[in-house]
Amino acid sequence: MSDSTPKTRLIPLTKWNDSHLWPPIGGLRHLVAQAKKKNFEKVFIKVSGRILIDELAFFEWAHNYNNTQ
Repeated sequence: MSDSTPKTRLIPLTKWNDSHLWPPIGGLRHLVAQAKKKNFEKVFIKVSGRILIDELAFFEWAHNYNNTQ
């Protein structure tokens, strides 16, 4: 990884609340299910059946979400 690449963590959806109180896992599952409608597609990736949340992308999405509605 180059020095210009932002550092982020990929957190399994089921472990999100170990690091963050919000949103609850049910809320994240809803966002994943509605990813296209909520513009949430760039926030998560699926690897071998697991959903991983890109922590940096999530908070960028959350910060910008209300501005795009």
